[in-house]
Amino acid sequence: QVQLVESGGGLAQPGGSLRLSCATSGFTVTFTYYTMKWFRQAPGKERELVATITGIDDNTEYSDPVKGRFTISRDNPKKTVYLEMNSLKPEDTAVYYCYCAGIWGQGTQVTVSS
Repeated sequence: QVQLVESGGGLAQPGGSLRLSCATSGFTVTFTYYTMKWFRQAPGKERELVATITGIDDNTEYSDPVKGRFTISRDNPKKTVYLEMNSLKPEDTAVYYCYCAGIWGQGTQVTVSS
């Protein structure tokens, strides 16, 4: 079955950077065709969509709070999607989840604090 495994979370200072990875496995169709998404959920808040990268043409979209600071990308031979996070703010603190075709990863904690 399809599995999504996030990594790369941790503690960062305000203004710092982190890169999250989402390694995938179990796709029955070429990974290239799948639209991949990153969500996040802060304590006491609903899960929110952060970034999307479409299959085939790799179009990207971002939520307003992260636009210009975060970059989503994919490596199709490695079946992995990334989220590069720059100029981090304390309000970026959340558990970040990878999502594809109804499947969620387990999440990785990102904490931004001095």
